[in-house]
Amino acid sequence: MGQKHSPNYEVVFPQGKVNTLKINIKKEDWQAVQQDMKSIYKIDFGQRKGEKGMFPLMPQKGMILDSLRDKKGEGFRPPMMKMSQQDPKYIGVNLSFQDSTWHDVSFRLKGNSSLMMSWSAGIYKLPFRLNFGRSTEKKKNDFYGFKELSMSPAMNDNSLMREKIMADIFRASGVYAPQTAYYQVFIDFGEGEQYCGIYTMVEVVDDTMIENQFEEKEGNIYKPESTFARFDSTQFEKKNHKKQADWSDVKNLISTINSPKRNTNSAEWRYDLEQVFNVNHFLKWLAVNSIFVNWDTYGAMAHNSYLYHSHTQQFIWIPWDNNESLKTDKEGSGGFPPPSNISNLPKMAEGMPPMMGNRKASLSHQEVGKQWVLIRFLLDDALYAQQYKKYVAEVTAQLLASGKSQTIVERNYEILKPLASKEQKPYSHLNSTKDFTKAFEDLQKHLVARQKAVESYLKTQNP
Repeated sequence: MGQKHSPNYEVVFPQGKVNTLKINIKKEDWQAVQQDMKSIYKIDFGQRKGEKGMFPLMPQKGMILDSLRDKKGEGFRPPMMKMSQQDPKYIGVNLSFQDSTWHDVSFRLKGNSSLMMSWSAGIYKLPFRLNFGRSTEKKKNDFYGFKELSMSPAMNDNSLMREKIMADIFRASGVYAPQTAYYQVFIDFGEGEQYCGIYTMVEVVDDTMIENQFEEKEGNIYKPESTFARFDSTQFEKKNHKKQADWSDVKNLISTINSPKRNTNSAEWRYDLEQVFNVNHFLKWLAVNSIFVNWDTYGAMAHNSYLYHSHTQQFIWIPWDNNESLKTDKEGSGGFPPPSNISNLPKMAEGMPPMMGNRKASLSHQEVGKQWVLIRFLLDDALYAQQYKKYVAEVTAQLLASGKSQTIVERNYEILKPLASKEQKPYSHLNSTKDFTKAFEDLQKHLVARQKAVESYLKTQNP
């Protein structure tokens, strides 16, 4: 194996500039990717090109609708609309960055609805993941100290920057979140190099983020797809220690959250919970997420987060996949209309995600159903509700009232403005530079609206 390097964040995740990445895929390997995608999802690349508002594979053979079914027969749990339980295959690619080339880097497509909507529309700007640890190339088995990297293509985001902005906002408020950076990506799919636009490179949680931000790496890392109402090992993907079929820490967490002590002895329930879960950090995440808005996460969809079991023996909540943040309903490029055949799907449980039901969660979260136990149980507790309100006020003062979040948006806009005109279909989701400018204006309006919403919320709450 090659020499192990410490992660170089200045090179890989620079702030204030855009890096360039070039990927070369052999024609036969791209064909293999297409065959693999068709075998998994039963759809050819570009098969539904031009069908606006059509959520792919609904209801078509290949969708895992059983993943929505509550195992105790109580209808359907709040949805994680999983298109398949199988990840796309890895292929080997050559990758060029600055003056260096990495050979036989492992590349695979990633994602769920973002992948399928891009794939079905024939958009080459697809979400993907790079893995340098699987490479047969011995001399360069990492990328400046990084083994894995995730590439987000700004699907459903005409501003091209929501993924990065929200991660920056989380970290600025004291919530652990991966590092991000912009990249111009060029890909040769076997017939010549094509410019695939601006991507946001996202640090992979179980690769470098835990060690970098927690200065440790031994604790269990999970990527849950659960409401935490009950334990199911299939809903807690292990990202490390995979050979150990042991979910005892998660079982204990869920048992503690759902303990009857919550109703019989709330003080003891809070004490027990705080031994196994960093409640304050979760409440701060909830405050930030609620202030700035992101429906594609816990409380609407049972995905897009990580859990890290730290040396303190507490689980810590880590946000992931923020491209649907900073918008409400169809604001900006937000959301997509429910498919015309949505009635063919089984009746969902309370808590229909805004993607389908167009519901908006309020800052109070009074409408959040009891199946979302981490939100409902915590905010039904007077002390935790008070702490949540305190975080809402503090984060608003720190980031919104101070103008810091507005500055973050403006700074990112200036970085991307010269590059937006280069985005061209079918190698981009962006239709025009005007759409990019409008999305920036929508972001500015969104921040103004959210500050007013918080002010209203705080005025109407009991002290």
